[in-house]
Amino acid sequence: MATRPKEDVAALSRKLCEEARSGVFRPVYVLMGDEPYYPELVCQAIIDNCVDEFGKDFNETICYGADVSADQIVTAARRFPMMSDRQLVVVKEAQMLKGIEDIAIYCNEPLDSTVLVLLLRKASLDKRKALYKSVQKIGAVLDSPALRDYEMPGWISSYYLERGLRIDPEAAALLAESVGTELSTIVVETDKLLKNLPQGATSVSVADVEKNVGISRQFSIFELTKELSYRNASKALKIASHLGNAARFAMPQAVSALYMHFYRILKYGALLQRNGYPSPEEKAAALAGVNPYFYREYDTAVRNYPLPRAMAIVSLLCEYDYLGKGGDGGATPPSELLVELTAKILNS
Repeated sequence: MATRPKEDVAALSRKLCEEARSGVFRPVYVLMGDEPYYPELVCQAIIDNCVDEFGKDFNETICYGADVSADQIVTAARRFPMMSDRQLVVVKEAQMLKGIEDIAIYCNEPLDSTVLVLLLRKASLDKRKALYKSVQKIGAVLDSPALRDYEMPGWISSYYLERGLRIDPEAAALLAESVGTELSTIVVETDKLLKNLPQGATSVSVADVEKNVGISRQFSIFELTKELSYRNASKALKIASHLGNAARFAMPQAVSALYMHFYRILKYGALLQRNGYPSPEEKAAALAGVNPYFYREYDTAVRNYPLPRAMAIVSLLCEYDYLGKGGDGGATPPSELLVELTAKILNS
């Protein structure tokens, strides 16, 4: 069982965790991918539920790939449990395991009494080889790809709903910008935030995020793109200056966010040029990753940046991506680069 579309990963993770809590286990698990949150979540659920506390000393083996060989893992997996129906063998950081493909031999005849977990951190098996194919047939493969920046607000909204909360789209965008694409960091920040919400709260606002996560919407890339959409020059330049002088500012990340914003404007403008009355599905495709809450902003942005202007800005952003990575030998400080770029966008 493998996951391909990103939206399947959370569902499969929930299913495997629920199975573990119910005492249902696959003979072999491969938990892998560039985003470690879901693989580690499933691995921990298996560890918590596979062997009871009394039997852990005898029937639970947890090791790291750099410290063992594939032969040792196969030998451990072929042992029988002591005074128990099953044993658990977990290999963390299994990408470090030399000869990992040799475990495919065990997968041809796995023991019913062994649960074997291979947890790869920010790495994956070669899907063309025998081990991956064998585990697909007899066990479970969870392949967790990294999310892109523009996918994070949507993931955050879904995650909050799972926890019985609704987060404002602007708050989700602000949290995503501040925390980045590490899902485990989002979870940690969410736990901190929830401890400070009033008991019984069912929604999370921008003010909640600003207060409890320690970030400000007023000076954020999210707010900069918004002011650029509306061509509010004074506000946009003020935000750019503040961002550029922040201790954690990185020009490549700022340019990446601006590029995605104007690429969407370009795609949406091209759609409207072809069809002045696009269907909701066509609009959603052109503005992929954008919460419908922000569609009104993009309706304004395409008027302020018609196709020729949007194309010129996308080209300009490619140039500043090069400069932001030291293309001019670092002659211009990043803080000045962002202000300069913002001014050129406004004057395009």
